Amino acid sequence: MNGTNLILSVIRSVTEFLRPSYRPERHYMRGPGPACARKSARSLAL
Repeated sequence: MNGTNLILSVIRSVTEFLRPSYRPERHYMRGPGPACARKSARSLAL
């Protein structure tokens, strides 16, 4: 059982190294959202 866990751990590590699951581009802000647009439209209307 312990050897199997070691092998699975190595496979997961190699897989994560070759194809990372974290994709930073999915988390970047791409500009102001709709709340910011509403706020600026409200301030311009006043």
